[in-house]
Amino acid sequence: MDYLKSCWGPASPAGRPRKGSDATGRQDGLLWYKDGGQVVDGEFSMAVVQANNLLEDHSQVESGPLSTSEPGLQGTFVGVYDGHGGPETARYINDHLFNHLRRFASEHKCMSADVIRKAFRATEEGFISVITRSIGDVYLKKPEFNREPLHSKFRLQETFRRPLLSSDPAITVHQIQPTDKFIIFASDGLWEHLSNQEVVDMVQSSPRNGIARKLVKSAVQEAAKKREMRYSDLKKVDRGVRRHFHDDITVIVVFFDSNAMTTAAWSRPSVSLRGGGFPIHSNTLAPFSVPTELNNSY
Repeated sequence: MDYLKSCWGPASPAGRPRKGSDATGRQDGLLWYKDGGQVVDGEFSMAVVQANNLLEDHSQVESGPLSTSEPGLQGTFVGVYDGHGGPETARYINDHLFNHLRRFASEHKCMSADVIRKAFRATEEGFISVITRSIGDVYLKKPEFNREPLHSKFRLQETFRRPLLSSDPAITVHQIQPTDKFIIFASDGLWEHLSNQEVVDMVQSSPRNGIARKLVKSAVQEAAKKREMRYSDLKKVDRGVRRHFHDDITVIVVFFDSNAMTTAAWSRPSVSLRGGGFPIHSNTLAPFSVPTELNNSY
């Protein structure tokens, strides 16, 4: 995880997300996008295209107070969570990680690598607790029950030793410089079809507004080319079947604006946006909705 230190200042009172027809983004078939918006230290563009039957990519942009206390820290948080084998874990992280981050930032009165580690750890412990409560078979929980008289077909051949995976994030701290222009966040669905340099060149040579949608389109075009089919035909392939051609793709581009990194910039409205625009509650398995009346113009 990259932790970007720009500037932190007192939270502005009564920050509100911007309203309007594009406040929560737009949807076009399997594509959701927010072409442009402001964050406290610049601008952003965001887009998501679904391929899996249930959208496994979850993402968020949070800009404004990074603390639950007043006055608090100001900044921008970007998260891209790529689910594997289902959306539940990515969805849970999307619902809880930032809240833990704000809580620990308030306790420490700063943003730091230690705050990020604690937020990750608390998120993992919360998710493991949810999963553990859902396991009804006692032999999966207690090793002393993994023996006779339990039938052999129900016994685990090898006990698991924790941790199977570590929640400790790899953290890079970078002090933003005047020469830093933008940062690109994306799930591996993008990088499977476009190289780092191709993406950077495209961002540098294109208008900011709509750049995330342009990157998603380029990746899908490349996926179509690899399968020797037309892009227009691939757009007609429905979710689920679409996964045979490409993965879910999420792209968020944040542009740094040195003029915004001033005291006056703290009056910018807060942003709290989820990829897809409308968050799905964590206790549901509802698929990413696709209005039938929308055309495929992306």
